[in-house]
Amino acid sequence: MTSLTDPQPHVPTGPRRMNVGTALIYAGLTVGVIVTLFPFAWMLLTSLKGFQELFNLSFLPQQPTLDNYSQVLTQTKFLVWFGNSLLVAGITTLSVLFFDSLVGYTLAKFDFPGKNLIFLLILSTLMIPTEMLVIPWFVGVSDLQLTRSVPGAYFAIMFPGLISAFGVFLMRQFFESLPTDLLEAARIDGMGEFGIFWRIAMPLVRPALASLGIFTFLGNWNAFLWPLIVIQQPQFRTLPVGTALFNGEAGTQWGLIMAASSLAVIPVLIVFAIFQKQIIDGIVLTGLKG
Repeated sequence: MTSLTDPQPHVPTGPRRMNVGTALIYAGLTVGVIVTLFPFAWMLLTSLKGFQELFNLSFLPQQPTLDNYSQVLTQTKFLVWFGNSLLVAGITTLSVLFFDSLVGYTLAKFDFPGKNLIFLLILSTLMIPTEMLVIPWFVGVSDLQLTRSVPGAYFAIMFPGLISAFGVFLMRQFFESLPTDLLEAARIDGMGEFGIFWRIAMPLVRPALASLGIFTFLGNWNAFLWPLIVIQQPQFRTLPVGTALFNGEAGTQWGLIMAASSLAVIPVLIVFAIFQKQIIDGIVLTGLKG
């Protein structure tokens, strides 16, 4: 028993002092945030400037206006480009999440001859530059005449990204961390293999699904080279292609270009705002895997 005369442990009071190393880290992070956000702030503020203000050196607009946004939405096909990009990125992301998870689960939890060789071949495709694949992709699309119909044109844009080798690798690593005994218990209870995959394994890898979904969505939302090559009709242009061509058509109308670019960032911000917790969980779980 502790007596009243025993010395009590010292409890520090008042604000904690920050050592020099921590202060330098915070200072470096602050500088990094400022450097990262400055182009976005410049883009947004420029989109609020009138034509005459664009040539001033002031960072903040003197007379903010939404005329640039109004012109982009009413005088261009921005909404068509936006819808095309949303359709392509959305369908491609859903396809990658399903098929990459299915392949990753199969490679992680089933034993069959040649499993490691198949996985190695899938990983080897990551070393092939996209520029080397554009020509065979285009030849295949031209031979099948996909760009002449509405479904075919959208499929021609999407098909290179419907399955991702990186996604297979990521999902395989996460599925390998799942306890096999849990899956065996479900088999003993009579659940089918697809039911085990869909109802048990998939909910346990939600952080990985969120991370893969965001990477896939952003990659397809910002894709430029392949859509530029394969799209032959203006109504099928995606947002990066339409904005790039609009840049040439608009000439020096930087306010309209900045307004279109600012609107293009909105879906990216929404996706990050919704799935930021899952992204952090995915990074933490990846670091804890031994």
